[in-house]
Amino acid sequence: MSGVNLPHDHGQNIEKVLERMPDSEECVLVAEVFKQISDGSRIRILWLLCHCEECVSNIAAAMQMSDPAVSHHLKLLKKSGLIVSRRDGKEIYYRLADTQTAQLLHHIIEEMFRILVMVNKACGVEDDMVMDMIFINMRTDHIFIFSFQYFVSKLLP
Repeated sequence: MSGVNLPHDHGQNIEKVLERMPDSEECVLVAEVFKQISDGSRIRILWLLCHCEECVSNIAAAMQMSDPAVSHHLKLLKKSGLIVSRRDGKEIYYRLADTQTAQLLHHIIEEMFRILVMVNKACGVEDDMVMDMIFINMRTDHIFIFSFQYFVSKLLP
């Protein structure tokens, strides 16, 4: 991205930052990964598959969803390379892919749950509401920022 003539010089030496900035294609690839986890049902399915290998029917029962709905989410997750499958007779089992991207997303999701559960409990959110709040927080940073500020205000005198 070097060679860009910026209309204003604010004295920030932005040229070095622009040299390291990912190109448009790289950003599109990253956005595609985030699209896969922008759906609460897919996050739940991905979380389950981070911890065990399961077939569609068991995933559907655990998610309280239909087999076709789960199959749709699994197809998208598999296409993105976040999960893999194996056949054993008539059953197909799914699990988290052994890739850097999948492992990183697993850790990010776990950390988000840990932080948001802690924040929401500090805000007085009931345990059965925590999961709903987590999905709201993941979609709207304003609620998360409010919750985090409230949490910090409770910790610091």
